[in-house]
Amino acid sequence: MTQPSRPIKPTKEEIDALILDFQSTECQAAQTALVEHYTALVGSLARKYSKGRSFHEDLTQVGMIGLLGAIRRYDPNMGKSFESFLIPTVIGEIKRFLRDKTWSVHVPRRIKDLWPKVKTVVDELTYQQQRSPKIVEIAEYLEVSEEEVLEAMEMGKSYQSASVDQSIETGSEGSTVTVLDMVGSREKGFEEVDQRLLLESVLHVLSDREKEIIHCTFVENMSQKDTGEYLGISQMHVSRLQKKALEKLRKALAKEAYPGVT
Repeated sequence: MTQPSRPIKPTKEEIDALILDFQSTECQAAQTALVEHYTALVGSLARKYSKGRSFHEDLTQVGMIGLLGAIRRYDPNMGKSFESFLIPTVIGEIKRFLRDKTWSVHVPRRIKDLWPKVKTVVDELTYQQQRSPKIVEIAEYLEVSEEEVLEAMEMGKSYQSASVDQSIETGSEGSTVTVLDMVGSREKGFEEVDQRLLLESVLHVLSDREKEIIHCTFVENMSQKDTGEYLGISQMHVSRLQKKALEKLRKALAKEAYPGVT
């Protein structure tokens, strides 16, 4: 059985020729050939930086943008292979995307650029001095102001905020809860208490019979027919008294909410 032949890898000269063809004539066939040839490489670079993340496809697309940019900017006369120019270009695009994507709040560009340097310097000085470095030492090392270092460290807390689905261990037995489980929610019962207290504050505007009807129909959830039978009056009378009582309550509640309005 004949083994399928592998595609022949283009030489550096052939790659350079395709790039020059595209740069000089915008030849789409040349661009397509280059994109098809380097798609696997871009995908592997994106996969390297997408571990533990959910946007591998986004990183691949960003890498492809880097590939297209590299095709336009590469100079074959540099003497280096296109791959040596392409790889750092694609990685730079991916890192730039990750830096912008993973900050949970808006942070000035200068702080985004400074924060990684601060982290690196802290590690280096801690290792050299066997203690945590002072702000002034970090600032002097980076040749920036102490205020800039403090700002970068403060803003750095906004980097890569935790997911609400992240598990947190709560005991020695290994039991866990998510961040979302620990986030408080508005208790509906508080609103109901407020509403009941507000309603009770205006009930004095009703007659005893009207209070009975409101209690039966809205508290006990009785129908107008059952309320009439319970109170010994007709359903029509119940409907009329209920409508009158509700109108009184609306006016009283409006006056309670807006005291200056008559």
